[in-house]
Amino acid sequence: MWRLGYSCLILAAVPFILARLWWRGRREPFYRRRIGERFGYYRDAPSGKPLIWLHAVSVGEARACARLVRALGTAHPECGVLLTCMTAAGREALRELHGESVHIAWLPYDYPGAARRFLEHFRPRLAVLMETEIWPNLVAACAEHGVPVLLANARMSEKSALSYQRWRGLTHPAIAALAIVCAQSDKDAARLRALGARRIEVIGNVKFDVVPDEAKRSEGRAWRARLARPVLLLASTREGEEKALLEALPPWDENLLLLVVPRHPRRFEEVSDFAQSRRSRALMPAPGDRVHLGDTMGEMDFYFAAADVAVIGGSFAPLGGQNLIEACAAGVPVVFGPSMFNFSEAARLALEAGAAVQAADAAGAIGEAVKLLSNSEQRKKMGAAGKALCDAHRGATQKHLALCEELLGTATTAAVTVSAPG
Repeated sequence: MWRLGYSCLILAAVPFILARLWWRGRREPFYRRRIGERFGYYRDAPSGKPLIWLHAVSVGEARACARLVRALGTAHPECGVLLTCMTAAGREALRELHGESVHIAWLPYDYPGAARRFLEHFRPRLAVLMETEIWPNLVAACAEHGVPVLLANARMSEKSALSYQRWRGLTHPAIAALAIVCAQSDKDAARLRALGARRIEVIGNVKFDVVPDEAKRSEGRAWRARLARPVLLLASTREGEEKALLEALPPWDENLLLLVVPRHPRRFEEVSDFAQSRRSRALMPAPGDRVHLGDTMGEMDFYFAAADVAVIGGSFAPLGGQNLIEACAAGVPVVFGPSMFNFSEAARLALEAGAAVQAADAAGAIGEAVKLLSNSEQRKKMGAAGKALCDAHRGATQKHLALCEELLGTATTAAVTVSAPG
């Protein structure tokens, strides 16, 4: 009954969904392409091979699962790999990471018919859903079609758990139908178990396994050396954060460069109002530029390598923060705000390791960042702590692979080496 009511509600939302896709397509044209896939109508498919399917909703999940995608491809050359996503930026990231070695499609919206058409078209042997992508009709359809579902890199904040509990009649059957849940932490596992998960393995965060692009890192370091100015990076900022952070800065000393990289490409034009130059149009800022806009995709390794200190966006409003692990892996001191519930375990570990500082608000974050910019020894110490933290927590990808093998019914007699993306 719960799922029937849910399906009726999302069916009624079709006109609004189409309008939203068309609206977002003004700035990101790919939203207007292959719209039929959003409702389970596909024109093509990989031929001749059974498929292993992984779903990464957007850019962060696409990067996080890259090593697992390659590992599964190495372990199962007899299979093709299907990758699905929901955002234009995520689709672009998947193509950049994997090229033509995988098949990429939109995941359909969670209509019963769309989920059924998707599964009957691709007929995957295994479904791997990243983090919290638990769609009731999709999971039910997988059960009906005999497709085991593994929830990878699973996290469940206290806030999200309360929402899931409120809709327990809908969410409990979906979570209970998951074959294996791979939780990032004991707290995530406890919340997911309370919501109905039957089998949970606590195996850490695969984002610690992401290997930076060395070419981009080298380019970023060279850019920073040529610039010869201190660089404060505002990374993955969300609506309203740029203004608050910029207003908290002390009077400009005509030396510090603010490098601002918004989380969503659709906001590049909006944020350009604050900037005097932008990477897509000028490789180097002019000497008198105070703010430089990072408006290119797939270059976070460049931006972190170019920075002296990184302030992590999404953390100054109740949005749950953005990924701080990439900054730690690059050896950049991290400052973030009060809201980090989407990365609570990684934030806790970074604070305990001395790789990060948490501030109560935007003004406090800028204050901490300015102090770090004037203290090279502290920056060096925090950067080394971040790298050590990432080194100590690698290995979750290999554990995910072993559980995928179990669900695929494959007896692996030798360990499969996880190759780095590149």
